[in-house]
Amino acid sequence: MLNTFGLVALGGAIGAMLRYGVVLSSMRILGSGFPMGTMIVNVAGSFIMGIMAILLMERMQGSVLVPFVMVGILGGFTTFSSFSLDAMILLEKGRMAAAAGYVFGSVGLSIIALFAGFFFARSIWV
Repeated sequence: MLNTFGLVALGGAIGAMLRYGVVLSSMRILGSGFPMGTMIVNVAGSFIMGIMAILLMERMQGSVLVPFVMVGILGGFTTFSSFSLDAMILLEKGRMAAAAGYVFGSVGLSIIALFAGFFFARSIWV
C-alpha cells in the first residue's frame, strides 16, 4: 500500500497528464495564439478544488483521498508556473492587453470558480 507521499506522487502524475491533455487539446481546437489551455485548467481546477474541499475536507475528514486528490491530482493539474510563463511570453511579445486579460482573467475566474465549486458542493452535500 502506498504511503501519503506515494499517493501525492501518483496523484501529481495523473494531474500533470490531464493538464497536458487539456493544453494540447485546447491548442488543437483554439490555436496557440493565447494560452487558453493553462487558463482552462486553472479555472476548472479551482472549481473542482472547491467541490473537493467540501466533499473531502468537510465530509470525509482524515481520508487518504485528501492528499491524493487535493495536493496530488489537483496540484498536478493546475499550475502557477505555466501560468507565469504564459504571461511572460505574452508580455515579451508586446501583447500587453492580452497579458493583462490573461492574468486578471485567470486569477479572477479561478477564485470565482473555487467559490462556485464550494457553494455547489455545499448545496448538494451540506
